[in-house]
Amino acid sequence: MPDRQIVVYIATSADGYIARADGDVSWLDRPRTAGDYGMAAFYRSIDTVLWGRTTYDEAVKRGMSAGGFGGRVRNYVFTHRPRRSRAPGTEFVTGDISEFVKRLRAEPGRNVWMMGGSRIIASFLDVDGIDELIIHVIPVLIGAGIPLIAPRHRDVPLRLRGTRRYRDGVVRLHYEIDRHARRSAVKRTLRRSGKPHRRKKRS
Repeated sequence: MPDRQIVVYIATSADGYIARADGDVSWLDRPRTAGDYGMAAFYRSIDTVLWGRTTYDEAVKRGMSAGGFGGRVRNYVFTHRPRRSRAPGTEFVTGDISEFVKRLRAEPGRNVWMMGGSRIIASFLDVDGIDELIIHVIPVLIGAGIPLIAPRHRDVPLRLRGTRRYRDGVVRLHYEIDRHARRSAVKRTLRRSGKPHRRKKRS
């Protein structure tokens, strides 16, 4: 596992949605009975935030600075509509995600917060660009909306690292990608399909 982790840190409804179809997240507003759900400690562990363009625009519309979290935190916004950011600390990205992940992991620094939304999480997941997921399950059903991960056929095994139950019913699930199990699943799929599995040459 890389030293610098890319971590999805997010909240979902009990039926797996991160927002309603129109982007509304008012169902996330909760009494401050459980503290910050570990947010302060997590924020100290990161120095970079990754945004999908829709999520970034929605956050700015709701009052966030165009510079994201600013200060010591670098913000990357992934978009199909490139533009030059005028906000210090924020960069719009249009290039290949796999190459971006390689560069990011090679740079010195703290962990990286994958903010979302569902499409950028999916894009990173599909190029093995996610290391951990910390999911806060909110005790509410919203029935329909934007899923945690944009749907397509996947087989991504997870290893449970920990759970925590808060007094107000929120449950935190901490997973890491089980890369060994994932590689084994890929090999099984290739064997069933009759395609040869090419082993990477050791340098």
